[in-house]
Amino acid sequence: MSVLRFRDTLALICIAAAACNPPAHGAARGRGAFIGVDDFGDTLRVPASPPMRVVSLNPTTTEIVFAIGAGARLVGRSHWDSWPDSARMVPDLGPAVSPNVETALAAKPDLVLLYASADDQPAAARFREAGVPVAAMRIDRIEDFRRATRELGALLGDSARAATVVDSVDATLARVRAATQSLARPSVFFPTWENPIIAIGGGSFLNELIDIAGGRNIYADLAAPSPTVTLEDVVRRDPDVLLVSAEGRDHILADPLWRSLRAVRERHILVYDTTVVGRPSVTLGAAAASLARLLHPGVLR
Repeated sequence: MSVLRFRDTLALICIAAAACNPPAHGAARGRGAFIGVDDFGDTLRVPASPPMRVVSLNPTTTEIVFAIGAGARLVGRSHWDSWPDSARMVPDLGPAVSPNVETALAAKPDLVLLYASADDQPAAARFREAGVPVAAMRIDRIEDFRRATRELGALLGDSARAATVVDSVDATLARVRAATQSLARPSVFFPTWENPIIAIGGGSFLNELIDIAGGRNIYADLAAPSPTVTLEDVVRRDPDVLLVSAEGRDHILADPLWRSLRAVRERHILVYDTTVVGRPSVTLGAAAASLARLLHPGVLR
């Protein structure tokens, strides 16, 4: 399944941090346990020693766990967790949304990381009933990624490594923004689905990446991360370019209705790298750089 087609972009993470500075959600690691509140509003209690058998049922948390050096603790992942390559060596426990609770429990986890969608609330309740701590997490914006990475670092016992990951991503984002900030900004349409047409809106990290890369998202004014729009409205907004996956480009070029868009008629269709762009994780800096090279060839060396 391509990133373009993954409608529930598994953008995640919100557990409260236990760090030196006061955490946003009031988490703490005292003598007894790490205590916080996840994105379902449920209290998270984990014993004082960091979890050693983690089931991560979403790609973003899995990638972050590897990035902070705790990948060896993963005893289960979802079917879609394929980054980094090492993740494929972790047992595949099935779907990320509405997971098979019995299968996950068979891995004997001492922590389960879930995507904070309504579909996953029943699973979260069942894990807790079985005595397994659950952190339901969601990331929509770049700042959510920063916070989430620090919080996972605190939860897993390596805040310093987590801070280094965040700093590295931020440094690349800053470099890309500096390279593009004085350039003309083409208007961009970023569809994530063709029927119905779902666009990237102002609430998505991808909207932020378009801005950092030197573009202007035509649906930045819509607060939702992925609003449904009409082709007539896209035509009215008249984007200079389309950002699509290779699969999306083929579908658009094969459908004569899309020729009502000037950008399609003029073949201003830019194909992004789905292995880098499309997930709000440790590739955010590389994704911004990749988009900048598409929108402004030659701007980055």
